[in-house]
Amino acid sequence: MGKRGVLLINVGTPDEPTVKSVRTYLKEFLLDPDVIDIPAPLRHLLVRGIILRVRPKKIAPLYQKIWMEEGSPLRVYSDRITSSLDDMLENTEFEFGMRYGNPSILSGLEKLRNAGVDELLLLPMFPHYAQATTESSLKHAHKQLKAMGWNPSLLEMSHFETENEYTIPLANSIQPHLTPDTHLLFSYHGLPISHVKRIDGSKKHCQKVKDCCSIKCEANQMCYGHHCMETTLAVVAQLGLDEDQWSLSYQSRIGPVKWLEPSTTNKIVELVDRGIKKLAIVAPAFLADGLETLEELDIGIRELFLEHGGKELTVIGCLNDDPAWIEGLGALIVKTFESLPV
Repeated sequence: MGKRGVLLINVGTPDEPTVKSVRTYLKEFLLDPDVIDIPAPLRHLLVRGIILRVRPKKIAPLYQKIWMEEGSPLRVYSDRITSSLDDMLENTEFEFGMRYGNPSILSGLEKLRNAGVDELLLLPMFPHYAQATTESSLKHAHKQLKAMGWNPSLLEMSHFETENEYTIPLANSIQPHLTPDTHLLFSYHGLPISHVKRIDGSKKHCQKVKDCCSIKCEANQMCYGHHCMETTLAVVAQLGLDEDQWSLSYQSRIGPVKWLEPSTTNKIVELVDRGIKKLAIVAPAFLADGLETLEELDIGIRELFLEHGGKELTVIGCLNDDPAWIEGLGALIVKTFESLPV
């Protein structure tokens, strides 16, 4: 057995909660063709001509609301996860890199090579596969490995939406926040419909069959919407919830294209109209807290819920460096390394 190394990969974050730093981050993020998959001239026109002129000024103050003493929450929690794994697993080097921003994927790979790693696991921190997250991260890591001329024995962790090592710590993190009159909302990061439709090679299932994401079949083995539903059903079963005690929605939309439905904002209004007064929200697509959970959900969605007549809202924190999750993630890592041929 050679020396093992793991690169944890997350989406990214600005270096500072300033308009300039947010603009730099969004430019790299939104110009990625795996994120906005329209012809390059239109993508550059949309991002450079419209989005980068408007959104940085709106988003920078939001980052300022959640910024921690140590820096960006996403970076802080990613660092804590990495350090916790490093303390737990012997003979394995851990680094983390951001697909966009710092620390970069390249810097993480260079540290692992310098540490003498010859068996490398690329681990995108996304339980559910999507072109805009998992695929883009792995593609970029391979590009950097080629540029470095480094050829370690290579493994990838693609998605783990129903692995007990993930769903049990997730369910256990939710349980303390539930009472008989609490409704549980699973709020996942949104994705354009075009991204999930292209996964269906048959062109006969996605968005054409009723409740397509709930039906397990060959056409949606790599479908983000199906993966989100699979996680939801696994956790619901572990919590013993009835059908009327939970809902699913998608948040964080950007741009005019069609996105997975229902949106979290619309679902919140619908739940209040149904008479739901006590709500708990969990965001299973995010393994570390960041802007989408600490600001979008815990501030923005909270205000929406209360404005429409809701009484009590709990936003359940991400798994972050929860010991049970770290143990589970460590087990997934060991399991993946054991799949290497002897």
